[in-house]
Parts: sequence; C-alpha cells; structure tokens
Amino acid sequence: MQLLVYILVYPILWIISILPMRLLYFFSDVVFILVFHIIGYRKKTVRYNLDLVFPDKTSQEKEIIVKKFYHHLCDIILESVKSLSISEAELKKRFKPTNIEEIQKLESDGKSIVLVLAHYASWEWIFILQRYVSHRGYAIYKRLENKYFDALVKRIRAKYNTYLITNKEAVPTLVKAKHNKELTINGFISDQTPKHHKAYHWNEFMGIKVPIHTGAEALAKRLDMPIVFCKVKKVKRGFYEASFQTLAENPNDYEDFKVTDIFMKLVEEQIHEAPEYYLWTHKRWKHKDRVPENFQ
Repeated sequence: MQLLVYILVYPILWIISILPMRLLYFFSDVVFILVFHIIGYRKKTVRYNLDLVFPDKTSQEKEIIVKKFYHHLCDIILESVKSLSISEAELKKRFKPTNIEEIQKLESDGKSIVLVLAHYASWEWIFILQRYVSHRGYAIYKRLENKYFDALVKRIRAKYNTYLITNKEAVPTLVKAKHNKELTINGFISDQTPKHHKAYHWNEFMGIKVPIHTGAEALAKRLDMPIVFCKVKKVKRGFYEASFQTLAENPNDYEDFKVTDIFMKLVEEQIHEAPEYYLWTHKRWKHKDRVPENFQ
C-alpha cells in the first residue's frame, strides 16, 4: 500500500516541483484557500495558541496573524515540494547565510558543532548551508511513516551532504563519528514539545510554563561540542536569511539547562518580531497544566 501511494503521489509532487516560482506561489495561494477556508486545518489549535501567548492583542490583531501564518504555512509546504528539483544556484539565491564565518571559525578550530533552531520562517531549506561548510551534516528528524517518501527525503538532503538520523540514532551515530575523528555539524529543531514523562526541565516559553527539550544541550555536553543558534529570517516571499550566534563554545562550563534557556529566549524574540512565521499548528503548550510541584 505504501508503494502504491508513493507511485501515485510522487509524479504529482514532481510536476509541482518543476513549476516556475511565480506559478508555485500562485498554487500556494490556491492551497491556502483549501487549507484555511475549506478544511480549516488546525485553526482551533492556532487560535488557542495565539490567545494563550498574546492575551494583550485584540481579536482583530490575532486574526491578522492567523491569516498571515496560513499563507506562510502553505508557502513552506510548497517550498518543501520544490526541494525535489530546485537547483543549487536557485537555493543559494533564496536561502542566504549572513555570517557563515561564525560556523567556519569553529570548524577551523577542529570542533564539531550542535546547531539549534526553531520551527520558524524556513527550516526546510536550511540544508543548503552544507555548501558553505566542510563538516559532514546530520539532522535529527522524525521518520516518515511511508518508507518510500522517507527514503526520498533522505536522498534530497544527502545531495547536500546532510544525513537524516532519528533521535534514537543520534547518540550512537555521533559517538562513532567522534571516535573516528569525523567532524560534524548537527542540526536540532529544539522548540518542539517533549513527551511529558521524558521532560527533565521546565521553564517559561512565551510566558507559559512548559517542558523544554534538552537533548541538544545534553548531547553537546556529552561530546564537548559548541552550541550555535541559527536564526532564520523571512526577507520576503520565497527568500530567507540565516544568521548564527554561538551560545556556548564550551557548554560544560554552563550549569544544566542554562544554554537551553538562552536558546528559548532567542526563539521568543523571533516570535515577537514577526509571529506569523512561527509554527502555530504545533501543540507547543499542551502540557502547561501538568507543571511538576517542584518547578522553580
């Protein structure tokens, strides 16, 4: 069944991916009508999240954010499809690092790197960064249910020297890389919600007490890797810039969870700058009413 779905759907995705960018974004506007006005995909979740974190905004202000967000979400979906066929030159034009020397300096010092970012602006096209660095790239991801599409996504990333690994594969893969003296740059989208029973750390995010993902910091400390924050900015439709900030060159010098908290504050700043580019369909605050009694 998975193969049949792949055989039927893949040609459609390929045809969409080879559309000129203007037609692609026109198609995105059509998808917006379907997703927002007809299906209403997770609209309750989006509005609930905005009501929760922006209690001082008016209903009209929040509704403007909602519509802008869904337009952006549809763009992200179509841009991920475009990844099937987009050229390297086109991708470099549309996703530009502004201070890649921050990464290159750490590379020249012979250090592997943990790169942390949020579900903000564009995380789909960040794999082009591998064309500006020399380290082998790993990205932690959740495996797709359809094994054929999962293999497809892996092939797309591998073209740019980025290799997808699951959470369970991360530690053994990177421990082995260090043992073999292989230098790596390892991407973590670290703003998602951890499972409640696996949460080691709670803190406020957008003013709400929630469990915080700490895996990136834990791995960086275990393998002695600097932690770098990647801030992605949407310049205009279809164009993004990525800037880098070293949060901890020696993470073991910091008390536990300190670097993670710094990262989350930077994500908050991003959201306040332009909230429409955050992934509001994600149930980020679903554990807010399960705060442990010993939370400080």
